[in-house]
Amino acid sequence: MSTRVSPLTLSGIEQLPAHARRCVFWELDPTSSPDVQQFADPEFEKEAWLSMVLLEWGSCGQIATIGDKAAGCALYAPPGMVPRAQAFPTAPVSADAILLTSMRTEPHADEPDVGADLIRGVVADLVRRNVRAIEAFGIRRTADVEARDVPHATAALGCSDTECMIDADFLEDMGFEVVAPHYRYPRLRLELDRDHEWKFAVEAALDRLLEESSLTVADLTAGSAVGAH
Repeated sequence: MSTRVSPLTLSGIEQLPAHARRCVFWELDPTSSPDVQQFADPEFEKEAWLSMVLLEWGSCGQIATIGDKAAGCALYAPPGMVPRAQAFPTAPVSADAILLTSMRTEPHADEPDVGADLIRGVVADLVRRNVRAIEAFGIRRTADVEARDVPHATAALGCSDTECMIDADFLEDMGFEVVAPHYRYPRLRLELDRDHEWKFAVEAALDRLLEESSLTVADLTAGSAVGAH
């Protein structure tokens, strides 16, 4: 069964996987007081943040589904809308980039390319919006670092850097390049105006969308010609 990737909408927030609906790792400012960081209802806070970004900036996520089940999601936003974005040693995010914050696939997702499909969905959306680049704070996972590092979010919510950040190796496999090295939290960047391979992937994704809606480029062209008359 093939994977379908679609943009996040206000009416589709409830379609996010369970962890993504409750995770407030990126919405917390780690420099704020502990009282502020203890949200009574993290799902409400996450929905409020997503609604704010959707209304002020536009779509900020992609949801992958296999059949009628959510298989994963990717979330992104302008760095100024992400409270934790300034907290990393490799900050700040470049002024011309959108920040890819998180990407998770669900355990039941048996399709091997769900992660890549989500990244393609993000790229397709941002290319259409004339965004120049995507940046992300990756995480390097090594046994000695995991043993001594303290998670940066409330453990009771199942949120931590290891749970809520994207693996740096995966990002590099997807074409991102390290622009700010760090042993734990490198900042990586994907240029959207020069990576021809991703442009081909975007075109393929758009072709799939046209096929699923029973339309073809020829149909669209013919419709435009009729409208011109």
